Amino acid sequence: MRLNMTTGRDLVKGSTDSLVLYLISEKPMYGYQIIKELEKKSQGYFKFKEGTLYPALHRLENTGLIDSQWEILPGGRNRRYYRITTKGQRTLAEKRSQWRDFLVAINLVLQPGTSDAR
Repeated sequence: MRLNMTTGRDLVKGSTDSLVLYLISEKPMYGYQIIKELEKKSQGYFKFKEGTLYPALHRLENTGLIDSQWEILPGGRNRRYYRITTKGQRTLAEKRSQWRDFLVAINLVLQPGTSDAR
């Protein structure tokens, strides 16, 4: 079941930083690669536009959670790769723990028979 577009956008807005941090914790990536990898891993659910991704990358870089470096590709083109920092790895671990706790709590409320009957 898919969420409606408005609800989906609200949920994504609160999780964009965590998703980006996780992806670049696996390996350094450039912007378009992040967009495509997120779409692939989510089986098409997440379809970020540049207007969503790049502000998140700048925010993460400004807070020291990621850094970036321009690399010259064969043929002379430049590509900016983003890497997670040590601070970003700590933050990602905290966010993942918070997400697990949140999901457990949501499931306790929404799944019949999983909460304590009083």
